[in-house]
Amino acid sequence: MTVRFFRPEQARDIAVIETYDPRVSRQGIGLRRLGDAGPVGSRASTAPATRPPADLPGLEPSWSRLITTPDLDGVGRTFHVLDNAVSNPRVTLLCVHGNPTWSYLWRKVVAKADPGVRVIAVDQLEMGFSERTGATRRLRQRVDDLCALTTEMGLDGPVITVGHDWGGAISLGWAARHSARLEGVVLTNTAIHQPEGSPAPALIRMARLPGVLQLVCVATPTFIDSALALSRPRIPQPVRDAFHAPYRSAGRRAGIGAFVEDIPLDPAHPSAEALDEIVAGVEKLRDIPALLLWGPSDPVFSDIYLRDLAGRLPRADIHRFVGASHLVCEDADVAGAIHAWVGQLHGSQPPPAAPPPRPPAWAGLERRARDSDVAMVEMTPRGRQRSITFADLGADVKRVAAGLVEAGVTKGDRVALLVPPGVDLAVCLYACWRTGAVVVLVDAGLGARGISRALKSAAPKYVIGIPRALVAARALRWPGERVAALPMDRRTARALGVFTTLDDVRRAGSMAALPLEPDDMDDAAVVFTSGATGPAKGVLYRHHQLQAQRDVLARLYDISDADRLVAAFAPFALYGPAIGVPSVVPAMNITAPGTLEAVALADAAAAIDATLVFASPAALANVVATSGALTPPQRAALARIRLLLSAGAPVSRSVLSAANELMPNAEPHTPYGMTEVLPVTDVTLGEIEDAGDGNGVCVGRPVFGVAVAVSPLDAVGRATGELTTVAGVTGEVCIQAAHMKESYDNLWVTQHRTTQPPGWHRSGDVGHFDAEGRLWIEGRLIHVVSTDIGPVTPVGIERAVESLPSVCQAAVVGVGPPGTQRVVLAVVPNDGCGRLHLAPETLATQVRAVTHVDVAAVLTVPALPVDKRHNSKVDRTRVATSAGTVLAGGRIRKL
Repeated sequence: MTVRFFRPEQARDIAVIETYDPRVSRQGIGLRRLGDAGPVGSRASTAPATRPPADLPGLEPSWSRLITTPDLDGVGRTFHVLDNAVSNPRVTLLCVHGNPTWSYLWRKVVAKADPGVRVIAVDQLEMGFSERTGATRRLRQRVDDLCALTTEMGLDGPVITVGHDWGGAISLGWAARHSARLEGVVLTNTAIHQPEGSPAPALIRMARLPGVLQLVCVATPTFIDSALALSRPRIPQPVRDAFHAPYRSAGRRAGIGAFVEDIPLDPAHPSAEALDEIVAGVEKLRDIPALLLWGPSDPVFSDIYLRDLAGRLPRADIHRFVGASHLVCEDADVAGAIHAWVGQLHGSQPPPAAPPPRPPAWAGLERRARDSDVAMVEMTPRGRQRSITFADLGADVKRVAAGLVEAGVTKGDRVALLVPPGVDLAVCLYACWRTGAVVVLVDAGLGARGISRALKSAAPKYVIGIPRALVAARALRWPGERVAALPMDRRTARALGVFTTLDDVRRAGSMAALPLEPDDMDDAAVVFTSGATGPAKGVLYRHHQLQAQRDVLARLYDISDADRLVAAFAPFALYGPAIGVPSVVPAMNITAPGTLEAVALADAAAAIDATLVFASPAALANVVATSGALTPPQRAALARIRLLLSAGAPVSRSVLSAANELMPNAEPHTPYGMTEVLPVTDVTLGEIEDAGDGNGVCVGRPVFGVAVAVSPLDAVGRATGELTTVAGVTGEVCIQAAHMKESYDNLWVTQHRTTQPPGWHRSGDVGHFDAEGRLWIEGRLIHVVSTDIGPVTPVGIERAVESLPSVCQAAVVGVGPPGTQRVVLAVVPNDGCGRLHLAPETLATQVRAVTHVDVAAVLTVPALPVDKRHNSKVDRTRVATSAGTVLAGGRIRKL
């Protein structure tokens, strides 16, 4: 194929695409100049509006209407619309498609509408099954078209506009002109402004190249095919055919090319002024509720456009559907999200009560501002590397806080901290809080891909990082201006896009005043979950919630200035300055807690004469396993521990008992909680022993100020029941607490689903209360096996199987469709195995003998996949997938 223009004076008017075909040696397709009578790639083709075929999947023929606007263009134009025709609706959703789709995009929104919600989905002129007028319709005209249509339909009352792609800009144009009747705005993968410093989408620029526009948009269905191909999972062929249905010929695709050409990539474009007017009109919508639903994998409308719209619509709720692309309505349940949001707008919920006043997060530092005691110690395998006193730490926090303001950081700015646990991380964290900035904390164990997802979701304005993190930030295009946590020469800084260093910030802050303190209701942190059951989620905390968490921990464990903390789970080292106690992280790989050795733990304890230890179950297990290397002085350091805490995943009684032998004067506790709220309950080793064996793991009773209930499971394992605390009822664990998260970050759908009833947090864990009021955790809701005789929870069965001498570890999974799943057990034998396969008959018989359910198959595996943060949470979903493959006759080389 070649693209050749005729004479230069004809270049704007006519292009010829030469193709080679065995039937036709040469074919020419003419182009009219855009803005003239005919759209690009057409011969001024016209066609009346029609109704779509009656057999398109998901489309009810009764929804289709043809509406003629008598005065439009002076001759009248006819639109095809989908309309559920609800009488006297409480609200109407006006849905506007983009390019290259049609009203079919909104079929699920129509289908899922509540009885009082009217949905009108428009086919724009030249698009879908609306009239082909033979004229190019630019942005301003398309807004006029929509206004004329709604006037003809007599649309009044509350309206929520819904737009996708170019339909987003058009819907906002309509919204700005009808703001008096506007109740809300919903936008999906669209844009109205090109943010400074960012180029226009490469795919759009490529499509606008001479000759390419006509070829891919009009002469062939390539543009439609390309848009549909972006979706994951692949859109079913019948649905793909439905999207193609209105565009079966080049003449009917002329509007697709005209839409692409009408995107103003420079100020001289004919539609640039109209788009600027829409941008100005959005200013009138700042107080209007908005919902932004986004497919972040979209190569056209990336997160930079989401951030731009969020800045213009400060009341916007946001949900990023991880993995979804441009046609987010096909990739995710956008219709369900829209209707849930509309329902919430019409619901009545009292505002939350104001939290009680508490000292700020840095109160522990201020209390010890003149204290020469060591506040924090950094350890290496060779011993103590660096330490800082409370006085010096407090002074450095103030210097850096003032310096950050001088560098441009303002209240509410998000600052990602990509710094390993230690002095610099503590300084940056508390300095950010003191300025009113919002810290973004991402576990290094998520890996480059997980960190990329997290940072693109949180969208920090600044990134403070060590050199390795800054290299990744540059290479992977993580958002945020970059600050080097360590000294850096100018050449390296320039190569990494670093605009200042932490030392420069300190120097600037030494001569600057501190800013005003943030309010308790201000955002303070976005902390990401471990990603053990899916992509890591950002959890937003406000200052008052972190303050409450600090106070709950101090009260629960009677922590005073006399205590000193060894944090073998690195994030807990940051609690030391908050409470006002010295802290140290042992020499360990923080991305692999299960590598912590007993010698390293003992050396850390000796370095600060520790009284408190916090370690994950995997870390404790390895400490016990390597305790033979301890010297008498190291054992003496561990003997001075008064409190041992282990959390993050179920911890076995045997590991806790063995750790207690190494720390004989410590009282072992296992607080139960999660990133969203910690602690929830607490239990001692003695209480675990008193509780005995049961269905799950005993995590104790709710701590002071925390309410816990369960939402009972139905027959297929869904948590649908009313909250209860009745003993023996299994359900999803739900929590209320002052130190509970504010919300999930940029995950409105997740937040809405997990806060039902309002004020409670649905944890995703499944459990029950016993007759003594103790909570037992039976597993994760998504791991419940949905059998034909009811739901089966995994942890109790796993514990019974792990009591066998021949079994090291076990995982219960379900194979098959929900409602008829079969229970399968994957076990790690103590004597090991080479790969995943059916267990020997002797082992399978032993396993079945200790279970209370029908076990369809027992498999042996060399190891179970676990999360990276705790090295303890088993990925049962991955095990289930592999088990299903093996049982179906396939082979898995690696789990």
